[in-house]
Amino acid sequence: MQLEIRPDVSIRAASDIDPLLSLAGITKTFPGVRALSDVSLKLYPGKVTALIGENGAGKSTVVKVLTGIYQPDEGDIRIAGEPVRFPTPQSAESAGVTAIHQETVLFDELSVAENIFLGHAPKGRFGLIDKSAMTTRASDLLSSIGAKIDPGATLKDLGTANKHLVAIARALSIDASVVIMDEPTAALSQKEIEELYDLVDDLKAQGKAILFISHKFDEIFRIADFYTVYRDGQMVGEGAIEDVSEPELVKMMVGRDVSQIFPDRDHNIGDEVLVVEGYEHPTEFAGIGFRLRRGELLGFYGLVGAGRSEFMQALFGITRPSGGDIRIDGASATIRTPADAVGNGIVYVPEDRSKQGAIGALPIFQNVTLPSLSRTSRNGFIRLAEEFKLARKYTERLSLRAASLDTEVGNLSGGNQQKVVIAKWLATQPKVIILDEPTKGIDIGSKAAVHEFMAELAAQGLAVILVSSEIPEIVGMSDRVIVMREGRIAAELDRKDISPESLVSHAAGIGGVEQ
Repeated sequence: MQLEIRPDVSIRAASDIDPLLSLAGITKTFPGVRALSDVSLKLYPGKVTALIGENGAGKSTVVKVLTGIYQPDEGDIRIAGEPVRFPTPQSAESAGVTAIHQETVLFDELSVAENIFLGHAPKGRFGLIDKSAMTTRASDLLSSIGAKIDPGATLKDLGTANKHLVAIARALSIDASVVIMDEPTAALSQKEIEELYDLVDDLKAQGKAILFISHKFDEIFRIADFYTVYRDGQMVGEGAIEDVSEPELVKMMVGRDVSQIFPDRDHNIGDEVLVVEGYEHPTEFAGIGFRLRRGELLGFYGLVGAGRSEFMQALFGITRPSGGDIRIDGASATIRTPADAVGNGIVYVPEDRSKQGAIGALPIFQNVTLPSLSRTSRNGFIRLAEEFKLARKYTERLSLRAASLDTEVGNLSGGNQQKVVIAKWLATQPKVIILDEPTKGIDIGSKAAVHEFMAELAAQGLAVILVSSEIPEIVGMSDRVIVMREGRIAAELDRKDISPESLVSHAAGIGGVEQ
């Protein structure tokens, strides 16, 4: 059933002051889908406007319009009341518009300083790049956001959180009047998030107009002054954040009430399926051991740098451990490569879906069936009908939004890309599925769908490992939780002992809790 879109719902005048940047009547169409239809947006100097909507609502498309990646088919863009056009990303930067994207767009082989000033490096004599000045300015920028990163370090040697801080520094290296922050806290620790809040306050004091895109309502209500809600490519609400509640925003986003975020579950735990003993890595983790049963949902929690993702990558064969044993269904298993892991019934949905999880240039159906070609081919020939049948089965179960299964994955929103990666591995019919930050950067409606599906998988007897930095998700979904700190297991908590306080205490090494 098609939801009725009413663009006048909950719309209020956002401010008496003139907007620094405004969009009006913006429409953008791609083959088979209208991504934006007559949308508007207003950003005010010294204020934060939160852009809210489900995945596929049009948020990413409007950011690409604002940054010159896409040109609108119709509509008007104005800065300080004057009409402007952004035929290229460079023209948007020249007009004072910069963006911090959800997925960091950086170059691994370049230094931190080179990434920050790529395309606008300071020049010295004869027009050559002044590397000394670039390094000094990069160091100052990193210090201003509390990032203790060597500007001369090669980017590939940094972790995900530090790469995100480099992306923030790059955006701030341009003297912009409009700053777009697309899920800027997705890879940051709580301390780094608080530092980002301080940075936003500084930018507001400088009179910059900020567009803040986040699926976390606590962040929105913490820093936003105004909100704009998109749904299905249309603007359905705007106003002052102090005049709206979280349930009202959710209803505008999804066209319905989402009263139950975490599903009720029957905790029917079966036989032991996976045993890990003494797993070690020379630099990342040591002494990791646990047992996992069919139908169990085991949470892994820890602060940034605790070694959770590094351990999961070793368990899946991406990296090689220096020691340890694995048993699957009671039999010893050797996992040296991802192919070994899949062959033994272990699959891994990575945190970095854009680089590790999917192939953006391939269509949805080929991404989903890639690990399962033996099921969709006969006598060495792939059967297209079988590929579509298999892909449709799992993408429909995850409520994936796309014009068709022929759509390239790179053209999907972040949340829908995540669903493609999950569908790909579920199609292999695994025994154990590792979900590393499965709801990172996706909206509340999609989160509820992923949580429901996780519960369904456990109910069907699949063993699920959930790696998450979101405490409510760990508390709401886990049967047991293993808390990691500095590469080791700090605590193993049964369901009755799982609470936000116990998780944080063990993860941070705070005294006064029983290990």
